[in-house]
Amino acid sequence: MSTHAVGDTRTLLGRSLRHILRSPDTIVTTAITPVAMLLLFVYVFGGAIESGEEEYVDYLLPGILLITVASGIAYTSYRLFLDLKGGIFERFLSMPIARSAALWGHVLTSLVANLLSVGLVVLVALVMGFRTGAGVLAWLGVAGILVLFTLALTWLAVIAGLAAKSPDGAGGFAYPIIFLPFVSSAFVPTEGMPGPVRWFAEHQPVTSIVDTIRNLFAEQPVGDEAWIAVAWCTGLLVLAYAVAMRVYRRRFA
Repeated sequence: MSTHAVGDTRTLLGRSLRHILRSPDTIVTTAITPVAMLLLFVYVFGGAIESGEEEYVDYLLPGILLITVASGIAYTSYRLFLDLKGGIFERFLSMPIARSAALWGHVLTSLVANLLSVGLVVLVALVMGFRTGAGVLAWLGVAGILVLFTLALTWLAVIAGLAAKSPDGAGGFAYPIIFLPFVSSAFVPTEGMPGPVRWFAEHQPVTSIVDTIRNLFAEQPVGDEAWIAVAWCTGLLVLAYAVAMRVYRRRFA
Protein backbone atom coordinates (compact mmCIF):
# COMPACT_ATOMS: atom_id res chain seq x y z
CA MET A 1 0.00 0.00 0.00
CA SER A 2 1.51 3.35 -1.03
CA THR A 3 1.95 6.34 1.28
CA HIS A 4 -0.90 8.06 -0.59
CA ALA A 5 -3.19 5.08 0.01
CA VAL A 6 -2.21 4.89 3.69
CA GLY A 7 -3.13 8.54 4.17
CA ASP A 8 -6.46 8.10 2.42
CA THR A 9 -7.22 4.98 4.47
CA ARG A 10 -6.38 6.82 7.69
CA THR A 11 -8.79 9.62 6.77
CA LEU A 12 -11.66 7.24 5.95
CA LEU A 13 -10.88 5.17 9.04
CA GLY A 14 -11.35 8.32 11.11
CA ARG A 15 -14.71 8.88 9.42
CA SER A 16 -15.92 5.37 10.22
CA LEU A 17 -14.62 5.48 13.78
CA ARG A 18 -16.52 8.71 14.40
CA HIS A 19 -19.71 6.86 13.43
CA ILE A 20 -18.85 4.18 16.01
CA LEU A 21 -18.14 6.78 18.71
CA ARG A 22 -21.48 8.43 18.04
CA SER A 23 -23.25 5.10 18.56
CA PRO A 24 -21.18 3.14 21.11
CA ASP A 25 -24.23 0.92 21.65
CA THR A 26 -23.00 -1.00 18.57
CA ILE A 27 -20.08 -2.38 20.57
CA VAL A 28 -22.29 -3.15 23.56
CA THR A 29 -24.90 -4.82 21.34
CA THR A 30 -22.21 -6.94 19.68
CA ALA A 31 -21.08 -8.16 23.10
CA ILE A 32 -24.56 -8.85 24.51
CA THR A 33 -25.14 -12.20 22.78
CA PRO A 34 -21.67 -13.64 23.62
CA VAL A 35 -21.98 -12.46 27.23
CA ALA A 36 -25.46 -14.01 27.49
CA MET A 37 -24.09 -17.28 26.10
CA LEU A 38 -21.19 -17.13 28.57
CA LEU A 39 -23.60 -16.71 31.47
CA LEU A 40 -25.95 -19.42 30.18
CA PHE A 41 -23.34 -22.09 29.56
CA VAL A 42 -21.31 -21.44 32.71
CA TYR A 43 -24.15 -21.09 35.21
CA VAL A 44 -26.85 -23.30 33.64
CA PHE A 45 -25.11 -25.98 31.56
CA GLY A 46 -21.60 -25.83 33.03
CA GLY A 47 -22.30 -28.28 35.85
CA ALA A 48 -23.36 -30.97 33.39
CA ILE A 49 -20.41 -30.57 30.99
CA GLU A 50 -17.13 -32.35 31.59
CA SER A 51 -14.19 -30.08 30.74
CA GLY A 52 -11.39 -31.88 32.54
CA GLU A 53 -9.48 -30.30 35.41
CA GLU A 54 -9.93 -26.69 34.29
CA GLU A 55 -12.88 -24.51 35.21
CA TYR A 56 -15.58 -24.47 32.55
CA VAL A 57 -15.40 -20.68 32.14
CA ASP A 58 -11.71 -21.08 31.26
CA TYR A 59 -12.56 -23.83 28.78
CA LEU A 60 -15.45 -21.89 27.23
CA LEU A 61 -13.99 -18.39 26.83
CA PRO A 62 -11.94 -18.96 23.62
CA GLY A 63 -15.03 -20.10 21.71
CA ILE A 64 -17.08 -17.18 23.03
CA LEU A 65 -14.40 -14.77 21.80
CA LEU A 66 -14.75 -16.15 18.27
CA ILE A 67 -18.53 -15.83 18.48
CA THR A 68 -18.04 -12.20 19.56
CA VAL A 69 -16.05 -11.48 16.40
CA ALA A 70 -18.56 -13.34 14.21
CA SER A 71 -21.37 -11.25 15.71
CA GLY A 72 -19.50 -8.00 15.13
CA ILE A 73 -18.72 -8.45 11.46
CA ALA A 74 -22.44 -8.37 10.62
CA TYR A 75 -22.35 -4.65 11.45
CA THR A 76 -19.44 -4.14 9.07
CA SER A 77 -21.37 -5.66 6.20
CA TYR A 78 -24.43 -3.62 7.13
CA ARG A 79 -22.54 -0.30 7.33
CA LEU A 80 -20.83 -1.01 4.01
CA PHE A 81 -24.20 -1.77 2.40
CA LEU A 82 -25.64 1.54 3.68
CA ASP A 83 -22.66 3.47 2.30
CA LEU A 84 -23.11 1.83 -1.09
CA LYS A 85 -26.84 2.55 -1.17
CA GLY A 86 -26.26 6.12 -0.02
CA GLY A 87 -23.97 6.84 -2.96
CA ILE A 88 -20.98 7.83 -0.84
CA PHE A 89 -18.72 5.38 -2.68
CA GLU A 90 -19.40 7.08 -6.00
CA ARG A 91 -18.47 10.38 -4.37
CA PHE A 92 -15.25 8.91 -2.99
CA LEU A 93 -14.31 7.46 -6.36
CA SER A 94 -14.82 10.83 -8.01
CA MET A 95 -12.08 12.22 -5.75
CA PRO A 96 -8.31 11.74 -6.18
CA ILE A 97 -8.06 9.04 -3.51
CA ALA A 98 -6.89 5.43 -3.55
CA ARG A 99 -9.76 3.19 -4.68
CA SER A 100 -9.09 0.62 -1.96
CA ALA A 101 -9.11 3.19 0.86
CA ALA A 102 -12.91 3.17 1.21
CA LEU A 103 -12.91 -0.59 1.85
CA TRP A 104 -9.90 -0.53 4.16
CA GLY A 105 -11.56 2.18 6.22
CA HIS A 106 -14.46 -0.18 6.94
CA VAL A 107 -12.16 -3.16 7.53
CA LEU A 108 -9.95 -1.39 10.06
CA THR A 109 -12.99 0.07 11.82
CA SER A 110 -14.30 -3.49 12.14
CA LEU A 111 -10.99 -4.57 13.64
CA VAL A 112 -11.04 -1.79 16.26
CA ALA A 113 -14.73 -2.28 17.16
CA ASN A 114 -14.44 -6.06 17.43
CA LEU A 115 -11.33 -5.93 19.60
CA LEU A 116 -13.16 -3.55 21.94
CA SER A 117 -16.07 -6.00 22.10
CA VAL A 118 -13.65 -8.87 22.77
CA GLY A 119 -12.08 -6.84 25.58
CA LEU A 120 -15.52 -6.29 27.12
CA VAL A 121 -16.28 -10.02 27.01
CA VAL A 122 -12.92 -10.82 28.65
CA LEU A 123 -13.70 -8.37 31.46
CA VAL A 124 -17.05 -10.09 32.07
CA ALA A 125 -15.31 -13.48 32.07
CA LEU A 126 -12.82 -12.23 34.68
CA VAL A 127 -15.73 -11.19 36.91
CA MET A 128 -17.20 -14.69 36.43
CA GLY A 129 -13.99 -16.34 37.57
CA PHE A 130 -11.85 -16.70 34.44
CA ARG A 131 -8.20 -16.93 35.44
CA THR A 132 -5.03 -17.38 33.42
CA GLY A 133 -1.34 -17.36 34.21
CA ALA A 134 -0.50 -16.48 30.59
CA GLY A 135 2.45 -14.15 30.18
CA VAL A 136 2.89 -11.25 27.81
CA LEU A 137 3.98 -13.45 24.88
CA ALA A 138 0.98 -15.73 25.29
CA TRP A 139 -1.41 -12.76 25.38
CA LEU A 140 0.27 -11.36 22.28
CA GLY A 141 -0.23 -14.74 20.61
CA VAL A 142 -3.93 -14.71 21.51
CA ALA A 143 -4.25 -11.14 20.23
CA GLY A 144 -2.45 -12.02 17.00
CA ILE A 145 -4.74 -14.96 16.26
CA LEU A 146 -7.85 -12.89 17.03
CA VAL A 147 -6.62 -10.09 14.76
CA LEU A 148 -6.04 -12.54 11.91
CA PHE A 149 -9.42 -14.18 12.50
CA THR A 150 -11.18 -10.79 12.61
CA LEU A 151 -9.54 -9.58 9.40
CA ALA A 152 -10.42 -12.82 7.60
CA LEU A 153 -14.08 -12.64 8.62
CA THR A 154 -14.25 -8.91 7.95
CA TRP A 155 -13.18 -9.38 4.33
CA LEU A 156 -15.92 -12.01 4.05
CA ALA A 157 -18.29 -9.35 5.41
CA VAL A 158 -17.05 -6.96 2.72
CA ILE A 159 -18.03 -9.49 0.03
CA ALA A 160 -21.49 -9.81 1.57
CA GLY A 161 -21.88 -6.03 1.85
CA LEU A 162 -20.88 -5.52 -1.79
CA ALA A 163 -23.17 -8.26 -3.09
CA ALA A 164 -26.22 -7.85 -0.82
CA LYS A 165 -29.54 -6.64 -2.20
CA SER A 166 -31.06 -5.71 1.16
CA PRO A 167 -29.94 -4.72 4.68
CA ASP A 168 -31.09 -8.11 6.02
CA GLY A 169 -29.00 -9.89 3.41
CA ALA A 170 -25.97 -7.80 4.30
CA GLY A 171 -26.02 -8.80 7.95
CA GLY A 172 -27.62 -12.23 7.72
CA PHE A 173 -24.60 -13.96 6.18
CA ALA A 174 -22.91 -13.98 9.61
CA TYR A 175 -25.38 -16.42 11.21
CA PRO A 176 -23.79 -19.62 9.83
CA ILE A 177 -20.40 -18.38 11.06
CA ILE A 178 -21.82 -17.66 14.53
CA PHE A 179 -23.14 -21.23 14.79
CA LEU A 180 -19.97 -22.91 13.46
CA PRO A 181 -18.32 -22.97 16.94
CA PHE A 182 -21.17 -25.17 18.21
CA VAL A 183 -19.81 -28.02 16.07
CA SER A 184 -16.26 -27.72 17.35
CA SER A 185 -14.33 -28.07 20.60
CA ALA A 186 -15.53 -24.62 21.72
CA PHE A 187 -18.25 -25.87 24.10
CA VAL A 188 -17.47 -29.54 24.69
CA PRO A 189 -14.54 -31.87 23.93
CA THR A 190 -14.89 -33.55 20.56
CA GLU A 191 -14.19 -37.04 21.94
CA GLY A 192 -17.82 -37.61 22.90
CA MET A 193 -19.28 -36.65 19.51
CA PRO A 194 -20.60 -39.23 17.00
CA GLY A 195 -18.11 -40.29 14.32
CA PRO A 196 -19.00 -38.03 11.34
CA VAL A 197 -19.73 -35.03 13.60
CA ARG A 198 -16.44 -35.56 15.43
CA TRP A 199 -14.53 -35.73 12.14
CA PHE A 200 -16.06 -32.45 10.97
CA ALA A 201 -15.49 -30.79 14.36
CA GLU A 202 -11.82 -31.79 14.44
CA HIS A 203 -11.10 -30.67 10.87
CA GLN A 204 -12.87 -27.32 10.70
CA PRO A 205 -10.97 -24.08 11.44
CA VAL A 206 -12.74 -23.10 14.68
CA THR A 207 -11.42 -26.11 16.61
CA SER A 208 -7.75 -25.43 15.86
CA ILE A 209 -8.17 -21.71 16.66
CA VAL A 210 -10.04 -22.39 19.90
CA ASP A 211 -7.58 -25.07 21.03
CA THR A 212 -4.63 -22.77 20.32
CA ILE A 213 -6.10 -19.89 22.33
CA ARG A 214 -7.06 -22.28 25.14
CA ASN A 215 -3.52 -23.67 25.34
CA LEU A 216 -2.01 -20.17 25.32
CA PHE A 217 -4.25 -19.14 28.23
CA ALA A 218 -3.37 -22.35 30.09
CA GLU A 219 0.38 -21.97 29.43
CA GLN A 220 0.41 -25.30 27.62
CA PRO A 221 2.41 -26.17 24.48
CA VAL A 222 0.42 -25.20 21.41
CA GLY A 223 2.05 -27.75 19.09
CA ASP A 224 0.93 -28.02 15.48
CA GLU A 225 -2.52 -26.60 16.30
CA ALA A 226 -1.08 -23.08 16.29
CA TRP A 227 0.30 -23.46 12.77
CA ILE A 228 -2.97 -24.99 11.58
CA ALA A 229 -4.92 -22.10 13.13
CA VAL A 230 -2.65 -19.50 11.52
CA ALA A 231 -2.85 -21.31 8.18
CA TRP A 232 -6.66 -21.36 8.29
CA CYS A 233 -6.89 -17.66 9.19
CA THR A 234 -4.26 -16.58 6.66
CA GLY A 235 -5.68 -18.69 3.84
CA LEU A 236 -9.21 -17.43 4.47
CA LEU A 237 -7.95 -13.85 4.70
CA VAL A 238 -6.08 -14.02 1.39
CA LEU A 239 -8.97 -15.71 -0.41
CA ALA A 240 -11.62 -13.34 0.99
CA TYR A 241 -9.49 -10.28 0.19
CA ALA A 242 -8.94 -11.41 -3.40
CA VAL A 243 -12.64 -12.11 -3.97
CA ALA A 244 -13.71 -8.86 -2.29
CA MET A 245 -11.40 -6.74 -4.42
CA ARG A 246 -12.55 -8.54 -7.57
CA VAL A 247 -16.22 -7.90 -6.72
CA TYR A 248 -15.40 -4.28 -5.85
CA ARG A 249 -13.57 -3.64 -9.14
CA ARG A 250 -16.39 -5.21 -11.15
CA ARG A 251 -19.01 -3.13 -9.40
CA PHE A 252 -17.15 0.16 -9.98
CA ALA A 253 -15.40 -0.66 -13.25
